[in-house]
Amino acid sequence: MSRKRIVMLLVLAVLIAGFFTFDLGQYLTLEYLKSQQALLESYRHTHPLQTAALFFLVYVVVTALSLPGAAVMTLVVGAVFGLFWGTVLVSFASTLGATLAFLISRFLLRDLVQDKFGDKLKAINRGVEKDGAFYLFGLRLVPLFPFFVINLVMGLTPLKTLTFAWVSQVGMLLGTLVYVNAGTQLGQIEALSGILSPDLVLSFVLLGVFPIIARRILEGIKARKALRAYPKPARFDRNLVVIGAGSAGLVSAYIAAAVKAKVTLIEKHRMGGDCLNTGCVPSKALIRSARFLAQTRRAKEFGFRSASAKFDFAEIMQRVQGVVKQVEPHDSVERYSGLGVEVIEGEAMIKSPYEVEVNGQTLTTRSIVVATGARPFVPPIPGLDQIDFLTSDNLWQLRELPQRLLVLGGGPIGCELAQCFARFGARVTLVEMAPRLMIREDSEVSEAVAQQFLREGVDLRLGHTAKAFLQRDGEQILVAERDGEEHEVSFDKVLVAVGRVANTRGFGLEALGVRISERRTVEANEFLQTNYPNIYVCGDVAGPYQFTHTAAHQAWYAAVNALFGVFRKFRVDYSVIPFATFTDPEVARVGLNEQEAKEGGVACEVTRYELDDLDRAIADGEARGFVKVLTVPGKDRILGATIVGEHAGDLIAEFVAAMRHGFGLNKILGTIHIYPTWSEANKFTAGNWKRAHAPKKLLRWVERYHAWRRGS
Repeated sequence: MSRKRIVMLLVLAVLIAGFFTFDLGQYLTLEYLKSQQALLESYRHTHPLQTAALFFLVYVVVTALSLPGAAVMTLVVGAVFGLFWGTVLVSFASTLGATLAFLISRFLLRDLVQDKFGDKLKAINRGVEKDGAFYLFGLRLVPLFPFFVINLVMGLTPLKTLTFAWVSQVGMLLGTLVYVNAGTQLGQIEALSGILSPDLVLSFVLLGVFPIIARRILEGIKARKALRAYPKPARFDRNLVVIGAGSAGLVSAYIAAAVKAKVTLIEKHRMGGDCLNTGCVPSKALIRSARFLAQTRRAKEFGFRSASAKFDFAEIMQRVQGVVKQVEPHDSVERYSGLGVEVIEGEAMIKSPYEVEVNGQTLTTRSIVVATGARPFVPPIPGLDQIDFLTSDNLWQLRELPQRLLVLGGGPIGCELAQCFARFGARVTLVEMAPRLMIREDSEVSEAVAQQFLREGVDLRLGHTAKAFLQRDGEQILVAERDGEEHEVSFDKVLVAVGRVANTRGFGLEALGVRISERRTVEANEFLQTNYPNIYVCGDVAGPYQFTHTAAHQAWYAAVNALFGVFRKFRVDYSVIPFATFTDPEVARVGLNEQEAKEGGVACEVTRYELDDLDRAIADGEARGFVKVLTVPGKDRILGATIVGEHAGDLIAEFVAAMRHGFGLNKILGTIHIYPTWSEANKFTAGNWKRAHAPKKLLRWVERYHAWRRGS
């Protein structure tokens, strides 16, 4: 630290220490200043300039040093100087003091903070450089945080000093007016009953409603700024246009129709989106067939001498398509038309925040919901474009089982499909660059799945990075690198399952300037609004989760905010998001796991129950896996739960309900669970927690009581 910084720190420390050591804060309390009100007013009458200068100086010092008392001083200034001159004095004094605090923070701390956390602060710095004045204005208008905190934090950012000063001056003006006005009424109180005077009540009512009014003003300014380049139609054809008929789009359109809004749903490909056509439904149908085949190989475990199943892979895939067809009516044009949704099949093009073009027709709408989903991410690996590779989109066109299948990716999609194809008899090699499968889960979860894969013959190449694809002597080969050494894997087909990327291009967002986040999803606020306040986003294209159930969850917020946001908007709630990977064993989770708790520094207790102890698991021949629950230390409040084993995706629901509705393990323990069922595992986990938290001292006294009752 430089000598100048050390000197300034010492000066500040002396000033602040002196303030508290000599109890100078007593002179800035409402009681003291009220007691001196008559004297202050008398002195102001005889020495107006000196009084103003004294208040100005004290106000600047208090604000610059971030000391308590500025709010009380504002009220007293209103009492002594009146509304006009009081507002002028406080407005300039508060701006000067805030700017000094801003500069002190910048001089002492900005370089240190940016050097240490620069990588993590890149997005914030970019946002401040681009819209810093607007953000500061919003914070000044809507005082969610104490002003002294804003002064200090803004000093750590790239915001220019002049910008900070003038935005603070303007942004604090309305709040200053309200506080000074309240002070003018306080100055008129001569008895306790005066507190309930109509003028004073009105002043404090204004203080209460000011943040709401300010927020509305801010939202209006922001909306006009975003939409000013686009003429607003005199009337609208529709209340809502939804682009994309996957889970998010279908739910958005359904909600709009249910509340009698005029809504149009546009889909360019197939109703139901990825979940119905290439994702959840077909994959679970394939998993079920593969599971049946795997169980026939375990015949002796269930008391049979032998069992077998002959199959044709083409017929298996035909069954999968049959399942899709059976579910298809739930998401069909006919069904949604019957619900009151206008469905148009075609490619949408957003021409303005109020206009969407489809099939040569221009639709005007008050709001737009973008629900365009995501697609498989294809990494730029040399040679991959020369191979007829598979993804979760085109996999379902297969009718012949690959003899050697290479799977790139050890996440949920890669793991589910790798196990399926191995069970059908393909020689599966799974390549994952991370050191273990399902890297977001706890290591013991990854190990449980990996061991089952190895038992089923899956060749796991963990810690291998795909470098290139080659074609040599009629063979297709992947070159992968591990620890600096290259390894080759020959294959007949390759499935690329390394993640998904949001569909954000090709329908007008880029021309409109809708912002895209670093995760390559559409950037949205907590209300799912984009930088255009009447364009909303939900589902995979919005992130941060890419699950069908979270897409539907977001869709409610997007639709309701789009239709009724003028009255009230709802912040999307991500507090309790469950998910599952449908491998065998299944893996399901909600909330934190141990890995995330450790990384986030969250204190927790861990309670486990091993499923090999569960009667139903033993009877079903599936006595493997565990239930693990994280709770607040010393309490039964659940922070997260992970289940590995049979029916994990169903069992997790009880913990989801507990977290969502605020009941803990004690309530689960006190709930009757049918015997013998898998759900008893949740109750036994709660029982393990209860035993670990038994009141030992009380139980010793109870033991003595029972001994006394026996006459011992």
